[in-house]
Amino acid sequence: MTKETVLEINLSALKQNYHNLRSKLNPETRFLAVVKAFGYGSEAICVAKTLEKCGVDYFAVAYISEGVSLRDAGIKTPILVLHPQPINFKLAIEHKLEPSLYSFRVLQDFMSVAMEQGIQNYPVHIKFNTGLNRLGFSLDDTKKLSSLLNSDIVEVVSIFSHLAASEDLKEKAFTEKQIDRFQLISNKFLQLTSVNPIRHLCNTSGVLNHPKAEFDMVRCGIGLYGFDNKNTAISELVPVMALKSVISQIHHIKKDESVGYNRAYTASKPSRIATLPLGHADGISRQYGNGCGFVTIQGQKASIVGNVCMDMIMVDVTDIVCQEGDEVIVFDSKATAEDLANAAGTISYELLTALSQRIKRVIVQ
Repeated sequence: MTKETVLEINLSALKQNYHNLRSKLNPETRFLAVVKAFGYGSEAICVAKTLEKCGVDYFAVAYISEGVSLRDAGIKTPILVLHPQPINFKLAIEHKLEPSLYSFRVLQDFMSVAMEQGIQNYPVHIKFNTGLNRLGFSLDDTKKLSSLLNSDIVEVVSIFSHLAASEDLKEKAFTEKQIDRFQLISNKFLQLTSVNPIRHLCNTSGVLNHPKAEFDMVRCGIGLYGFDNKNTAISELVPVMALKSVISQIHHIKKDESVGYNRAYTASKPSRIATLPLGHADGISRQYGNGCGFVTIQGQKASIVGNVCMDMIMVDVTDIVCQEGDEVIVFDSKATAEDLANAAGTISYELLTALSQRIKRVIVQ
């Protein structure tokens, strides 16, 4: 029985999700596991060590500091850094991290650092923009780009792009345009260079909804943790994380009495209000307050009432038989993070990655 707020991380579920996603791919297709943002709010080092044993081909992180943490923990698998900052390129080289180069400025900055250190054939990845319009070279850049890359300073390990709406089947036509554009870029790039890079485009939803875009490798993030973007395969994927807490105190309040800051909730009848030890400093933002969010106590939903505080939330347990010290499920494999996020008009990514590092992580094998 939980006696404090904890985030349980189920490694068996993680492995199950990996093997489930892997089974949808051609045997020769490589698998890149995305472990950025503390492993989507879980515990990146434990997740990476588990997936390394499963045999993933690559890891991806957002920033160089995240990759350094994995290397310091003993991770040997190649690590792609998706959004490296030039100021940290020396650190990336020191820790054998492979940067995504997405603009001429970034490419030239990296090549300058590599030349200063006398490095040759350093592995890099080239990011192309096919419609997300976030990072990446354009199709028109290919000729100039290939001329800069025809040197012995860097070795292009992969070229890749990112799908904008692979989870939304209403956007299938747009996604197919992106796939075709990436194929066109790939063909042109291969014609202009002497390299034969890994090509990758699919995220989790791409794997599930657009298998023809598998190319040479896929990048799975949220699926490993038990979700896809729109619950397309939620019956097959198992949520890895369970956030649990405990009832600190129960107040009996009268009709018309208020609860919490700014008196945001007023009882319409005599009520029992339970206080829980987690708040917006733990990643439960104010958007979950005032009846939007909920927790589960004794198998029943308890609405969050009033404003979410920094370290506490209050829930209505008027119709639930419970007492101080009882366990509270914020989300788990039944009442999922996706369910809670949907209730507040957001997505599981935001809820999971916002979870504070002050929440105790508990590893479940």
